[in-house]
Amino acid sequence: MLTQVVPKASPQDERSAREIAALQDVYLAFVDTQRRSAKLALEGISLSFKEGEFCSIVGPSGCGKSTILNLIAGLTKPTEGSVICNGKPVAGINTEVGYVTQDDNLLPWRTLQSNVEIALELRGIPKEERARRSRELIDRVGLTGFENHYPAQLSGGMRKRGSIIRTLIYDANLILMDEPFGPLDAQTRLVLQNDLVKLWERARSTVVFVTHDLVEAIALSDRIIVMTATPGRIKKIYDIDIPRPRDVFHIHDAPGFSRIFDALWADIREEIKASMRRDP
Repeated sequence: MLTQVVPKASPQDERSAREIAALQDVYLAFVDTQRRSAKLALEGISLSFKEGEFCSIVGPSGCGKSTILNLIAGLTKPTEGSVICNGKPVAGINTEVGYVTQDDNLLPWRTLQSNVEIALELRGIPKEERARRSRELIDRVGLTGFENHYPAQLSGGMRKRGSIIRTLIYDANLILMDEPFGPLDAQTRLVLQNDLVKLWERARSTVVFVTHDLVEAIALSDRIIVMTATPGRIKKIYDIDIPRPRDVFHIHDAPGFSRIFDALWADIREEIKASMRRDP
């Protein structure tokens, strides 16, 4: 019976991977001041994310997946424990990370190119350099010719591509992604997954990716973290040993895919049932 999918890695390989971010024994409780009660959302979370890895977090709804991203981004503070990013405690808004949410959040009064360039503009990068870098990324995701279009003139998939490259142009070594492809149709999701893999393979930023889609998690990830139902704890961590480069369009045919998927689904199903027993 499969309990964990672990690729063989030498001790030297493990030592060479620099830690980019970590949660150390984190607890988080949300306080209801009116009812004078608190609900424990995360319980004893200890995780680390290594340089250049693509790591997905999966689990039943409400288990705290997005909350982990918010902790790393400094949008939420832990009740107990610590959050570290690039060797420093996260004590406020973390400007060293890029964050891609479910909504594209493109500014409607700016063109695609000016939306992509906004982080460079805020940093005072010269106009010519901004244009060169933005056009390079726009070309990589197949949006050449749409530089001067406004968000309302773009499809949902185009806006999502714009949102992703707007984050990547920032050159952050850690990218947080909260179900970025959730609202899109299945065909567009596949195309954008493929785009994301190609962009990540070139940039090699560390990516922490939240998803409900187990196939998506397997197709994209080096590691998959499975969380329990509320309060969220780490149930299991799978190392995905499907070789790269991967074909996201035919990931079901990859050796070991079915075995990994079945193990993940068994874990998730168990937690969904546990959640239903607690909240009938």
